[in-house]
Amino acid sequence: MNRKPVIGIAAGYVHHNYYTEGSYVHQDFTASVSANGGLPIIIPSHDRNLALEALKLCDGLILTGGEDVHPKFYGQEPHIRLGDTIPQRDEVEIALANDAVKNKLPILTVCRGTQVLNVALGGTLYQDIQSQVKEPIQHFQKGRQLNEDTHSIKVKKDSNLFRIWGKESVRVNSFHHQSINRLAEGLNVVATSIDGVIEAVEHHSHPFVLGVQFHPEFMSKSNSLMNRLFLEFIRACSRISVKK
Repeated sequence: MNRKPVIGIAAGYVHHNYYTEGSYVHQDFTASVSANGGLPIIIPSHDRNLALEALKLCDGLILTGGEDVHPKFYGQEPHIRLGDTIPQRDEVEIALANDAVKNKLPILTVCRGTQVLNVALGGTLYQDIQSQVKEPIQHFQKGRQLNEDTHSIKVKKDSNLFRIWGKESVRVNSFHHQSINRLAEGLNVVATSIDGVIEAVEHHSHPFVLGVQFHPEFMSKSNSLMNRLFLEFIRACSRISVKK
């Protein structure tokens, strides 16, 4: 009997008070993984070596959303509109991304996770889209439902993302104020919004690396296109698990 592919989801960090703090992953990630045949496990962000050890148990890696990536990791000083950062989490997730790329582990990154992937591979970020991108649309929505589409993206036809969706234009949800600036070596842009902001990337020599700037986990229950991202990712992870 074939086992379910084990999907490592890198955890964020929450601190409500002295008694309530710890690793955090939104339940829509674990639900989306399990609904498509994967077994989700949470990789804590407080210890780099522990995280890399946990990744060895996994058939695929998901990097999730959250706070801003600290600019010291891509050689910049903090912009005046830089938001909250957790450098320790950045360090752990950069290590996870590099290890997964090196070992050809399937990778799905979401929002901040896509920014981490780009930084891990040597790229840079816009620290604040509204003040650093010319004529931007609204990328950080206010007062909208998490699963509500807010703007369209254009998908390149010569991409795995187009193969998955079969569409050149798709509407997505959007909750970010940072994005990729200088693209890392090895990554290809496969989708953009009308203002030129990078909305999805893939790795040109890796079997499955897909980074998206939107949040498919919030839409996967009601939107078949978004669910396909998890389905195809977990199918790629299944090919890894069979070999173990």
